[in-house]
Amino acid sequence: MKRFLKIAALAGAVLVAAGPSGQAAGEARHARDGGFGFANLFGSFDRASAQRGLQVYKEVCSTCHSMNLLSYRNLTEIGLSETQVQGIAATFEVTDGPNDEGAMFQRPARLSDRFRRPHPNDAAARAANNGALPPDLSVMIKARHDGANYVYSLLTGYGQEPPPGMTIGDGMNYNPYYPGGQIAMGQVLNDDQIEYTDGTTASADQMARDVTTFLAWAAEPELEARRRMGIRVLIFLGIAGVLTYLVKKKIWADLKPA
Repeated sequence: MKRFLKIAALAGAVLVAAGPSGQAAGEARHARDGGFGFANLFGSFDRASAQRGLQVYKEVCSTCHSMNLLSYRNLTEIGLSETQVQGIAATFEVTDGPNDEGAMFQRPARLSDRFRRPHPNDAAARAANNGALPPDLSVMIKARHDGANYVYSLLTGYGQEPPPGMTIGDGMNYNPYYPGGQIAMGQVLNDDQIEYTDGTTASADQMARDVTTFLAWAAEPELEARRRMGIRVLIFLGIAGVLTYLVKKKIWADLKPA
């Protein structure tokens, strides 16, 4: 028995000693809490922030990342008018056809079109990004654990020194919030990089918050409607429960024990 306890203690000591180094080498730092209102049980999307996030995506992210599951007409759901969305769509050229001569042609995007891809195919995307394939952002928030905080932390996690002993590969960048700590995407958000149409100061942190809000809405546009329905169901069940209790009490009140 004593020998078993010694072996167990030794194994535990080895695991404890190996734990931190294993975590530093392969695990990402826990994402910071961005304090997003939509993350609360009764929260909703900040429409102004989502519109600014759309601007960040258009002017920064869309050069590499696609959003294939989103159509331009969906943008009316974040408070933009149809005329505004038509103007946004018209700034992009999409491939259509064939025409009467059997040839494909370029035309301005319409409301019914999906967001234009920055590259014609994955091979072209890899060739333009040193072999790395930028992921589609349509449901990125849902595809990652603690998605909104993860994306916000990742976008604001550059500029830190890697831990001692960690070697950063060629063409890679250190970011403690990315699994393994090395990511092909460099820092893309910098202070005053864009000029917000609503006059908001475009700090790197603000842009990260706004584009995260936009991506969270894009990944789950029905979130608010589903929450409203859930609240109605809970209220209905609460009222039904009270009525059931009162009816039961009334019925059993007239029954006398044998």
